[in-house]
Amino acid sequence: MARRRLTRAFFERSPVDVAPDLLGTLLTTVSPEGPVTLRITETEAYCGQDDPASHAYRGPSPRNEVMFGPAGHLYVYFTYGMHYCANTVCGPDGAAGGVLLRAAEVVENEALARARRPKVAQARGLARGPACLTLAAGIGRDDLGTDLCSARSRIYLRSGGHDVPIEAGPRVGVSRAAEVPWRFWIPGDPTVSAYKRSPRATIES
Repeated sequence: MARRRLTRAFFERSPVDVAPDLLGTLLTTVSPEGPVTLRITETEAYCGQDDPASHAYRGPSPRNEVMFGPAGHLYVYFTYGMHYCANTVCGPDGAAGGVLLRAAEVVENEALARARRPKVAQARGLARGPACLTLAAGIGRDDLGTDLCSARSRIYLRSGGHDVPIEAGPRVGVSRAAEVPWRFWIPGDPTVSAYKRSPRATIES
């Protein structure tokens, strides 16, 4: 089956629909050192201003303005003073939905991914967790706003070519809307990160 690039229409849906559909897709980043391709194994959906756990919950800001724009762009943010995380913008313009890319398997150019993460002993740990994923893929600050659907983009997503099993559960580490089952993963895949509930999480009806 041909592995086609994901189109704008794919991302112009609710993050809760896009997030499970991203499982098994292929994320490719191209750099002067060469391409790296990751198979997405874990995602989380965030539903904009309707979602207390979303960066967009309190409205637009210089940090999150990409989320309020067209679907299919990359929202990259700095966290814990040392790491970057990557989200795909989803939904109609202004909805500010997003899907966090939480974990992946390196399926092309593992040597380059290892060079970026030299202290990781096992291949399953190269892109296990959102900050590890961006490090292995070579995604950083300059990639904020990248159009994943443009033929000229150095970062793009393709279909995986076949369906994968899917499980869902609460999101990792969020303190608001902690019980919402908007984390999705491929069951049994060793690259999926461990679930950790935030100690500040509250149960909300």
